[in-house]
Amino acid sequence: MKTVYRLRTTGGGRAAWPAAGPSPEPPTAKPKRVYSVTELAREIKGLLEPAFAVVWVEGEVSDPKVYASGHLWFDLKDAGAVLKSVMWRDDASRLKFALDHGLQVVCCGRIEFYPPRGDVKFVVEAIEPKGLGALQLAFEQLCAKLQKEGLFDPARKRPLPAFPQSVGIVTSPTGAAIEDMLKILRGSVRVLLYPTRVQGDGAAAGIARGIGILSAREDLDVLIVGRGGGSLEDLWAFNEEIVARAIAASRLPVISAVGHEKDTAISDLVADVRAPTPTKGAELLVAQRQQVAWRFLRAMEAPALTEPEQWLSELTETLDAARDGLATTTEAALMTLTERVRLAHAHVWRQSPRALVERHIQQLGHLRASLTDGMGRALERGLARITGAAGRLHALSPLAVLARGYSITFDAQGRVVRRAVQVPAGATLRTRVHEGQIISRVERTTESHEV
Repeated sequence: MKTVYRLRTTGGGRAAWPAAGPSPEPPTAKPKRVYSVTELAREIKGLLEPAFAVVWVEGEVSDPKVYASGHLWFDLKDAGAVLKSVMWRDDASRLKFALDHGLQVVCCGRIEFYPPRGDVKFVVEAIEPKGLGALQLAFEQLCAKLQKEGLFDPARKRPLPAFPQSVGIVTSPTGAAIEDMLKILRGSVRVLLYPTRVQGDGAAAGIARGIGILSAREDLDVLIVGRGGGSLEDLWAFNEEIVARAIAASRLPVISAVGHEKDTAISDLVADVRAPTPTKGAELLVAQRQQVAWRFLRAMEAPALTEPEQWLSELTETLDAARDGLATTTEAALMTLTERVRLAHAHVWRQSPRALVERHIQQLGHLRASLTDGMGRALERGLARITGAAGRLHALSPLAVLARGYSITFDAQGRVVRRAVQVPAGATLRTRVHEGQIISRVERTTESHEV
């Protein structure tokens, strides 16, 4: 006769191997774990979110919408899937470019699961256009918008005044740009400075406010708006739409003098006159006055024979002004050349292998810190879940029940004794207590609760 062995669990959950025999008892079915919806949703959230705490996703933007709250919602998709995505207001406000439908992007964020609705969404914290820098894309988008509105049209640009007496300047009061301009303008025109930040948060709003205030003054003839050189990020305030519209709305002609000769800002395209540098912007005004002086000199040639003394006096003054202007222009030209040499040196340095390696090292440092933080948070969540599960498992353990004073009794065949009639008098029993076992022999049994 074939002997069949079955693994059977005791009432306390511990396995016991019964002795072989021809009539084994049917196995005890393993209890099913039945989750509530809330429990399963919490398990999904606990597994999903730590695994994707920091993730980069590439895809195509579809149906972007900015709501009154400032939050930006869109779909991120490719040929095989769609991911519901959101960028909360604070992060969306720092986005430099418009998130257009069909734009290919690379997003950094985290996955969130919302149990009350069973929704999975991608919470985006940063977005970069694929293959094109964010600032460059923002520049091109705003250029296209303003050009379509006609703000770049040469027909709307105004000439500079023939003989400017006073100029308003919107720039930083501590930068090199204002010092360079004052060296050229001092003694030639009256200067009124509107001091403001020219880079960083709030710079664009300050520049636009300065243009509006100086433009409203009746005692000014022309405005210069600008700053010295820097990176694209440093010059970005002059690429903001608020500055472009303030220049377009100015009552006075505006000279945009931003950065170096190679830099072109949106303020340059909207302004009435573009100067390659702040120094050149000041030189334009001085040149205007010198041209008028020379025209006046030619006009004085006719009465020279009838009024020689007056003509000689005015000619002397004109020559003195021309000499001062030539010296200032020469000094400005030397300063411009010096600045160009410095810029060329900086450009060469930025393109050098060493600078490239340093930038990559810095980027790797940022990525490593982000990865370390993400892994640390994931490990902390995992440890907390494991600790909680271990506590629940211990509470359900049969050993914990035995520790509270209970015991389990087995007969000679290893079966759990549940009723007194299962064992006859004289039978040997084995009792499992918290620490150890007790071997005993039955003297008598009763069915009642009496001792």
